[in-house]
Amino acid sequence: MLALVISPDSATGLTLAEVENPRPLANEALVSVHATSLNRGELRLLSIRPSGWIPGQDIVGIVERVAADGSGPAEGTRIVALVDEAGWAERVAVSTDRLAIIPDEVSFGSAATLPVAGTTALRTLRHGGDLTGQRVLITGASGAVGRFQVQIAREQGASVTAIAAARHAEDLRSLGAEQIVETIELAEGPFSLITESVGGESLAHAIERVAPGGAIVMFGSSSGELTPVGFRQFVPGHEGARLQTFAYYTSGAGIGADIASLLALVAAGRLETRVAMTVPWTDIAQALDALRQRSFSGKAVLTMTGERA
Repeated sequence: MLALVISPDSATGLTLAEVENPRPLANEALVSVHATSLNRGELRLLSIRPSGWIPGQDIVGIVERVAADGSGPAEGTRIVALVDEAGWAERVAVSTDRLAIIPDEVSFGSAATLPVAGTTALRTLRHGGDLTGQRVLITGASGAVGRFQVQIAREQGASVTAIAAARHAEDLRSLGAEQIVETIELAEGPFSLITESVGGESLAHAIERVAPGGAIVMFGSSSGELTPVGFRQFVPGHEGARLQTFAYYTSGAGIGADIASLLALVAAGRLETRVAMTVPWTDIAQALDALRQRSFSGKAVLTMTGERA
């Protein structure tokens, strides 16, 4: 089969190569991949993984062979899944507890946006507990994770303040953000939950705005800056608040069930996905450049089969 593999000699760092077919474990289904979406975290993986490694986490496709242990959906079922690697390939082995069946109302492209970004949004917000009536602050709100966080927090009854450039204000307001400000310094706290993906000064300002007993969930550091953190930043006024780190790959079991819950919201018209660009996987350089330059809001989708996602 064909796969995109790390190749330091290539201008893009990737090359389309012939590789061995996956050998699924007993609890894994063999999936024929139709499309995948890109995540910012994959940009870093491209720079640190060895030659020959196959990237790719968000995949959608068709079950080609059911899991040997009988778990998971039947052959021919449309599925979406989160895998740790090897998704940028014609076939991938998927643990059946990390996949979900795609409802008829949801397209491959729409489903492909959900695994990493959607589960990250859902699970970071869970650190805030019951969000009904709570004030939530979301940094990096125009990104794929941020857009999902805005919608899910609003769905759960929170009052959402979003940090994003002014050009995204109308879009985020339509998704449920009550306030949109361009910098965190303009956000008027306190907030019971802050999702923080910028780091540096943004995290320092988040500490100044977290409510007593509240939580700041750190799931990224796009600024690349460090933040000095000391006890005196929390007292007085922020007693009992906590800093919580988050990574999807250590966030617990039930990935497939969470993706299924997100799919149900999409099918019901209560969660908007945004495919900002769709290109064949042979044109991945175009999508990676756009992702690095942050030239779109939403997700980039690669198609493997020549079909529209």
